[in-house]
Amino acid sequence: MIRKSVGLFALSLVVLATACKQESAADKITDADMKSIEAERALIGKFPKVELDKEVHDFGTINEGDVVETEFIVKNVGETDLVISDAKGSCGCTVPEPPKEPIKPGASAPIKVSFDSKGKPGSQEKTVTLTTNSENGHETFKIKANVTPAAK
Repeated sequence: MIRKSVGLFALSLVVLATACKQESAADKITDADMKSIEAERALIGKFPKVELDKEVHDFGTINEGDVVETEFIVKNVGETDLVISDAKGSCGCTVPEPPKEPIKPGASAPIKVSFDSKGKPGSQEKTVTLTTNSENGHETFKIKANVTPAAK
C-alpha cells in the first residue's frame, strides 16, 4: 500500500512538472521567422514616394474631335520599389498608360495620357488617379483643355 502511494506520488510529481512547463511564443520562433521579422522591421515606415514633373497639363485650346496626348514623368524618390497597380481617368475620354514594371528608387518612368475631345465642347478638366503602393495608396494629377465646338 505504501509502495503504491509512493509510486502514485512520484508519478504525480512527473506529470505536474511536465504539465506546468509552458512553451512561450519566443520558444517557438525559428531562425527563418526571425529573419523575416527583422526584414519587416527594416521596411516599417519605408515606402516609395511619388514625385511628378507636373501636377496639371493644359492642352490649351483644341478643336472638338481632336485626340491629344501628353506625358507625365513619375519619379520614385522613396526607399522601395514603386508599383502602379492601376490608373484611371475621371471619364472614358481620358486614358492613362502607366508603366507595367515597378519603378526602382531614384528611377523615373513616363505615364502617357490621351484625351479624346469628341463630344466635349467647352472648358474641360479631367483627373487621373494612380493606385500605388505609396504611403497614401494613390496619386492624382490633371489635364485641362478648352475645346472649341465643332461647326454644325
